[in-house]
Amino acid sequence: MSTLRGVGIGQGIATGPVVRMTEALPAPERTDSTAGAAAERERVRSAVTAVAADLQQRADSAGGAAAEVLEAQAMIAEDPTLMDEIDTRIDEGTTAEWAVHDAFAGFRATLEAVGGYLGERAADLEDIAQRVLARLQGVPAPGVPDPGHPFVLVARDLAPADTALLDLDQVLALITSDGGPTSHTAILAREKGIVAVVGAADASSLEDGRTVIVDAAAGTVNDSPTEAELAVAAERIAARAAAGAAPATPGALADGTAIALLANLGKPGDAADAVARGAEGVGLFRTEFLFLSSAQAPTIQQQREAYIELLRPFEGRKVVVRMLDAGADKPLAFLNDAHEENPALGLRGLRALRASEDILREQLTALAEADAATAADLWVMAPMVTTVEETAYFTALAREYGLKTAGVMVEVPASALLADRVLAHADFASIGTNDLTQYTMAADRLLGSVASFQDPWHPAVLRLVREVGDAGARTGKPVGICGEAAADPLLAVVLVGLGATSLSMAPAALADVRRSLSQHSLDDARRIAAAAADADDAAAARAAAQAAAQI
Repeated sequence: MSTLRGVGIGQGIATGPVVRMTEALPAPERTDSTAGAAAERERVRSAVTAVAADLQQRADSAGGAAAEVLEAQAMIAEDPTLMDEIDTRIDEGTTAEWAVHDAFAGFRATLEAVGGYLGERAADLEDIAQRVLARLQGVPAPGVPDPGHPFVLVARDLAPADTALLDLDQVLALITSDGGPTSHTAILAREKGIVAVVGAADASSLEDGRTVIVDAAAGTVNDSPTEAELAVAAERIAARAAAGAAPATPGALADGTAIALLANLGKPGDAADAVARGAEGVGLFRTEFLFLSSAQAPTIQQQREAYIELLRPFEGRKVVVRMLDAGADKPLAFLNDAHEENPALGLRGLRALRASEDILREQLTALAEADAATAADLWVMAPMVTTVEETAYFTALAREYGLKTAGVMVEVPASALLADRVLAHADFASIGTNDLTQYTMAADRLLGSVASFQDPWHPAVLRLVREVGDAGARTGKPVGICGEAAADPLLAVVLVGLGATSLSMAPAALADVRRSLSQHSLDDARRIAAAAADADDAAAARAAAQAAAQI
């Protein structure tokens, strides 16, 4: 047996024959243009416009995190700085093909040198460049092969445009040699429930047609499985399929302690999939989709219609709507167009909304009207709340509009450490582990050079979660988790042991988390959480939790 190791995404397992991703278009040679600079620039703009439109169309079809990734790609394709670089090369007399190839290569090299999160974005640039070159050359863009039978796809990395629209009846699993847990391939595989092992350095050695076992739970690829190993894998696949097909039960621990399992949603159209996968409600509805694609704030009527569409499928169930979370990596010209040296520590979240209170009031008006028109249990929460005063401000304003359940997101250490005071005003707290990790570890989520610090397993983060959980228990207020951490089946158990009363995640993760919780009692969860929180670092916390879970 030969085993390749990488980072597993999710808990799935799959077997099947390897099919390798089609090769990229060869790099064009540097040649002088015979058509002239004006004609070459026109060719580039025509190709880029077509590629951006195609990416946007794919985004509209994909939904969820995939839509956000593809929309970002469409924007990158038409980035003015990149176009200036291309024009500079064309003005030197080169062809459009060479100018595109060289300009994108320069940007890609910069990201790869930074490494980490930004390094993993290099594959996105490569995909855009390939699509533009294909347009210029009049040939199909490289993409996912179609061998006519189910297969395990092997690639250096997978472009978001391909990952987002994979035929899940054909693609049994993904194996990539590049990428990591924060790559777009990993993010989209997690959201879509695709069995995947990323960052398997020797994946290029896998031969077309060879049957492999891809075990995401173990982070391994067995490229020479025996009949006995294939039989065991088949049993695991069948058991997981049966569990996933069984009627979804409410989330609960082995001793019957209820833990609500909710969905993170990015637009109303994602609600049907969440309901089908057994979501008990919505723990995080991101309202940014209404704002990010607009030059001005949407009207109250536009917002009301979108919120009604979201709420209707969840009649009688909880739906937590986060107010507009703009700023930092999601700037909006009509909300805050002032330059900030460090926007992650600037006017973002509730701070930005208070500075433009008319937008906040319009959003609350639309939500109140949608609440009155539907039968869902609507909860609203403010993002990036830091102080007790901010909490009191938001909850009072929400109640002014007749919204009966108002809470806050705990994303910074200040609000975590004052959780008992915060919960004296708020009806609930929802912990955003992505930002809480960023601010606890002083590690920008978008900065690759500190990517190793961005791990929600770090005991410092876990102890802050425990502060909020303990405060919730003392005040009798619910504490939810809506960050990426809730989708990790073992970490979900730890979070419950630290005091979380509900978990919200991408719908595809619900079945695995439900199964993981059902294997442990509340006492078990507390014991496992204590072992993790007492560790020295993230790796040790994960290992301690794994060991404690086996007892």
